[in-house]
Amino acid sequence: MTDLRHYDVIVSPAITEKSTLASEQNQVVFNVTRTATKPEIKAAVEALFGVKVTAVNTLLRKGKVKRFRGHIGKQSDVKKAYVTLADGQSIDVSTGL
Repeated sequence: MTDLRHYDVIVSPAITEKSTLASEQNQVVFNVTRTATKPEIKAAVEALFGVKVTAVNTLLRKGKVKRFRGHIGKQSDVKKAYVTLADGQSIDVSTGL
């Protein structure tokens, strides 16, 4: 049984062109909570998906100010985690948990 805290760490998989290209290098990209640390992300991915993680790189994308129909709004900040898997391991993010 997995710990319920693992579900709070990983918000969603990031499905973009860049994340698709990263999958060729055995990496998976996830949106995570802002307070998540690298050891927490590693433990969550290993527990939820049953794979071996070799490295976790994180980045914090600051929210941009955007205009929509003349109204100014701000996108929220997003923390992403680039998770490198061991050789022979893979995660199919399209199927979900």
